[in-house]
Amino acid sequence: MLKNLKKSDIELYNMINEELDRQRNGIEMIASESFVPLEIMEIQGSILTNKTMEGFPGKRYHAGHQVIDKIETLAIERAKKLFGAEHANIQPHSGSQANQGVYSALIKPGDTILGMKLDHGGHLTHGSPVNFSGKVYNSISYGVNAKTERIDYEEIEKLAKKHKPKIIVAGASSYPRFIDYEKISIIAKNVEAYFLVDMAHVAGLVAAGIHPSPVPYADAVTGTTTKTLAGARGGFILCKNEIAKKINSAVFPGVQGSMHLHIMGAKAYTFKKAMTEEYKSTMKQVAINAKTLAKELDNLGFRIVTGGTDNHIVMVDLRPKKITGKILDEALESVGITVNKNMIPNDPESPMVTSGVRIGTTAMTIKGAKRKEMIEIATLINRVAENIENVKVLENIKGEVKILANRFPLYKGEL
Repeated sequence: MLKNLKKSDIELYNMINEELDRQRNGIEMIASESFVPLEIMEIQGSILTNKTMEGFPGKRYHAGHQVIDKIETLAIERAKKLFGAEHANIQPHSGSQANQGVYSALIKPGDTILGMKLDHGGHLTHGSPVNFSGKVYNSISYGVNAKTERIDYEEIEKLAKKHKPKIIVAGASSYPRFIDYEKISIIAKNVEAYFLVDMAHVAGLVAAGIHPSPVPYADAVTGTTTKTLAGARGGFILCKNEIAKKINSAVFPGVQGSMHLHIMGAKAYTFKKAMTEEYKSTMKQVAINAKTLAKELDNLGFRIVTGGTDNHIVMVDLRPKKITGKILDEALESVGITVNKNMIPNDPESPMVTSGVRIGTTAMTIKGAKRKEMIEIATLINRVAENIENVKVLENIKGEVKILANRFPLYKGEL
């Protein structure tokens, strides 16, 4: 792979190989990351990237669409089958654009949306004031209960009755528990609001039956084919047939022009892969590994937000260790373990410092790690946390990280 690039741009070639070495020799624990099958890289680097296309199958604005129509239709049908959806739009370039497409389809600028607070686990596109969703729409936010750190459904109901939002948004980027989609859907119906679920983080777990599906309860569901779906770099929308035309028109020509056809092909493969027993087994292990990691970190003196996890995410409060998320994030990266600093509910620190870190188990599980490795990783994280300024200890840990990482060769020398 990259044999032609090696001849024409050795500088860039070396940088890409440097990143490959980092991925091979490190322990990847960022919750939004995964390792894709080689087929995904092949498709995303295929001749499909040469073609430009706008519109939808059978209604295109460019000639030469016969094959593209077949590929997009294949991806749509696979997405519908995988998630049990009435309609699928697989054109969004990202999860954020998928959310933008739903908003544009169903409400108007200035309308009220009710979404989860960013610092309580929500996402930028759920109404954050620094994001388009908080600038274009009137954003009201709900959060988690101060004691349980779980979603406060009573607060959602009170806010919904008071503010009469046009859309209620569920879904999160750093919330480790199941969400009661049925309960929120009832609240939405009672105030005549649309119900949107952003399942970007848990889409793979939903596909594998490890996590409850929002599809039966939501008017629209958005997601990404990355993260737990471990596939193409892009987004998608699932919805009821009654709003399908609105959704399609909002995506194109509403919020984007031509779709990325090489990514669309990779999405078709992603949905097929997610139907296999091999994939479902991996997702089951992802959840087992997350629970194991959370329990072991708790045993080592960290505080686990909500007391555990139902998905692939472990939210860790570092205050018992008297360090910040920024400090641990940087220290772990120095030894080859990647996590990300993350705010915890009611965090006293700033977003660039934080009192916590977010850890995910998808990437390492895909490589082959199981409960034994999660216990080892928790021990390594604790040793780093307790030796932040001990250069010698950190250097020893770096060597141990490399050994553990190479216990599961990435792509087994096929790149």
